[in-house]
Amino acid sequence: MGQINREDMLELTRRMTSARSNLVRIAGAYIDEEGYIDGTFNTSFLSLKGEEKRRCLEIAKAIPFAKPNEELISYKIPGLGPGSIWQMIYALKDCGLQNDALMLNLYELIAEKYPKGRPYAIYMYYGAYDVPIKGSDKAYQDESEEVYQYLILAISPVDEEQVPHSPETGFLYPAFTNRSTDKAHVNFYSKDYEEAQELMAFLNIKA
Repeated sequence: MGQINREDMLELTRRMTSARSNLVRIAGAYIDEEGYIDGTFNTSFLSLKGEEKRRCLEIAKAIPFAKPNEELISYKIPGLGPGSIWQMIYALKDCGLQNDALMLNLYELIAEKYPKGRPYAIYMYYGAYDVPIKGSDKAYQDESEEVYQYLILAISPVDEEQVPHSPETGFLYPAFTNRSTDKAHVNFYSKDYEEAQELMAFLNIKA
């Protein structure tokens, strides 16, 4: 496991606002209490309005804004080998979530592994952050070093109207390490790591 720098995460979340969000796309599925998919969506994040946009931003921000190295932990992924779950996740990042067949496959796989007995939502976000250069005085400059393209996955309980609330588990991938893309690691979030064991096993990540 690596260490997560709180300032790196704050840099990301400061750019997740209604006025200047670097989130580009959002997709998701609603899973019923028996583990079946009960509806999906896939849309441009910029098309969201008002309360819906605010709620979706708060869900996304909850992952990188969690307590680093306690609730949000950096794990090494096992690789991007053919047929692996991480190859699929990386492919979803590369297409910016614009492959509905791949998205449906991911939802079905998660629904098989995640504990049943209550409904929940799977939200996935694609973002692209133009990382500015930091000068020797730590001030941001106009030039950029790279474009950090990332996914946030959030699994959230839903109320009787299928409205998701604060996520209980999820991840940021690739990790944002030293203000740069780190595709060898994932920043995994959970409120309760005992309950997240099956999802971690599905993702093949270990402490």
